[in-house]
Amino acid sequence: MNSDLRVANAAGVILAGGLGRRMGGVDKGLRPLRGKPMVQWVLERFAPQVAEVKLNANQHVEDYAAFGCPVIPDRIGGFAGPLAGLHAALSATSLPLVATVPCDSPFLPDDLVARLTRELLVRQADLAVARTLEQTHPVFCVCRRSVLPHLSAFLDGGGRKIDRWYQTLSTVEVNFDDQVEAFSNINTPEELAQFEA
Repeated sequence: MNSDLRVANAAGVILAGGLGRRMGGVDKGLRPLRGKPMVQWVLERFAPQVAEVKLNANQHVEDYAAFGCPVIPDRIGGFAGPLAGLHAALSATSLPLVATVPCDSPFLPDDLVARLTRELLVRQADLAVARTLEQTHPVFCVCRRSVLPHLSAFLDGGGRKIDRWYQTLSTVEVNFDDQVEAFSNINTPEELAQFEA
């Protein structure tokens, strides 16, 4: 991968903190796809784009640690969703930017972080999120670490919906219409079987 695409002041976190309900209660990131766990596919595409990578996971921590990255659990109990994972990531780095991706999107763009960061800085936004066609992809984002107190307050107040939190920030949507397929995610055994084929 082109080293010019690495964002040197961004930490990356792969979100694997869910329960995998639609995958039959199985941890999605650890499910094999074409011979290796899904999270490994994500890691191989994502790690070259950032200065450091962490894995956000709330179960099977030893399994995730085997991939060689620090594993950070949610600081908020109850499997509170991707915002809890982002909160954990913001709390666990000293770098000024944090990029997030889900563990179930093995084909993510290899210029994701560079493009999101560029628009974040140009627009002087708090957060940049990927969009394809008419669909936003809220867990593919880059945000400033400085939003941590704001996110903490949102979560402490019972907020859990990622879209609702984004609406309270200066947010820019970044067009990835040239890579729609890269945002395919695998939520169910049926989808996994399709990608295996």
